[in-house]
Amino acid sequence: MRKPPQVLQLNKKEEQQRLEREAAEARAAAEAALQHANDLENAARAARGEAPVPPQRPAAAQPPSRGPVGDDDLFDMSGFEGLSMADLMGPDERQGRRGAGSSRMAPPQPERAAVPARTVDDFDFDADAFLAALDEQEFVGTTGEVATGTVVGIESDGVYVDIGGKAPGFMPKKEAGLGVITNLKERFPKGMQVEVLVTREQNADGMVTVSARALALRQSWEKVRVLEKEGKVVQVKVNGFNRGGVTCDLEGLRGFIPRSQLQEGENHEALVGKTLGAAFLEVNPETRKLVLSEKKAATAALFQNLEVGQLVEGQVVSIKPYGLFVDLGGISGLLHQSAITGGQLRDLREVFGQGDRVKALITELDPGRGRIALNTALLEGQPGELLIARDTVMAEATDRANRARSVLRQQEQSAG
Repeated sequence: MRKPPQVLQLNKKEEQQRLEREAAEARAAAEAALQHANDLENAARAARGEAPVPPQRPAAAQPPSRGPVGDDDLFDMSGFEGLSMADLMGPDERQGRRGAGSSRMAPPQPERAAVPARTVDDFDFDADAFLAALDEQEFVGTTGEVATGTVVGIESDGVYVDIGGKAPGFMPKKEAGLGVITNLKERFPKGMQVEVLVTREQNADGMVTVSARALALRQSWEKVRVLEKEGKVVQVKVNGFNRGGVTCDLEGLRGFIPRSQLQEGENHEALVGKTLGAAFLEVNPETRKLVLSEKKAATAALFQNLEVGQLVEGQVVSIKPYGLFVDLGGISGLLHQSAITGGQLRDLREVFGQGDRVKALITELDPGRGRIALNTALLEGQPGELLIARDTVMAEATDRANRARSVLRQQEQSAG
């Protein structure tokens, strides 16, 4: 059933009035926002020392029309051009809070003195405080770092050590030290100070893995390298053997002596349990190779009793084109052809032959390479004397050696 014309006309009029009221409210809100924006702009310009701008009215502020109002009129945004979200939201907390939903215009702000812009350098900065803060956040537990900590807990599979991190470090039982440790509680009582090596950096829980064994091994390798550099002879105990030689223990490290470097290499199985003197052939921490020699140790012991300028006696055991090798009682010295006589030598056998006894002066020692340089020409009263009176020179060798030492000292001083 169709409504009468009067009712339709009344409903249409009410709708038109409602739309006009909403449009008026929207225009009033727009004018209030624009006025607030003008006030903020003038406050900012006053802070910069500039003249204020005149108030503006929104372009959409027009007298109400009696004609029909469409959607484009109701949602006209032209009056909000140039406004930021901060302008629409109202003044910030420093300018005072306004009640939510208030339609009143913000009161004019008093003019303030211009505030000069500040750079980062203008702000206070305490370098000491900054470094102290960094120290507090210092990362604890870098791999390879040596740390001193306190035992705070013991489990069946390892020990917890506080090294200053946000969580204690964990030392597995097999890393508790060199050798076999059967009772962790006796070896590491709570509160004990222990030095460890960090072997794995912290996990997600801040816990690192530490090792007393790895640190002991590192220190052992460092000690062994010093002994090698100094040419020391060490005492080792044989604890095993294989087809190639015998094994031994030195500073907690596993050493190996080849059969060729043993005095009794043919019966090396019988050496287990015995203590031998040994010198170093190879020390390599990277490959964990520690090779020793009993024979070299015997040579090194003989070298300790020798010095430059000393008169020694030996037997010619080998004749080479460049000189004679003389056995000095377990070690060999080289009597070079240029050091045999000061005369013209046509053949090495003119003075000494194989098996002859020789007295000579030591002119050079190299324990590292096992080399000894000998000289008989310095015992001559005149160049070539050995060619015509070898027995006389050898018989008077002790007295002649004293004069020869003076010559050697003079040569050393002039060279130095």
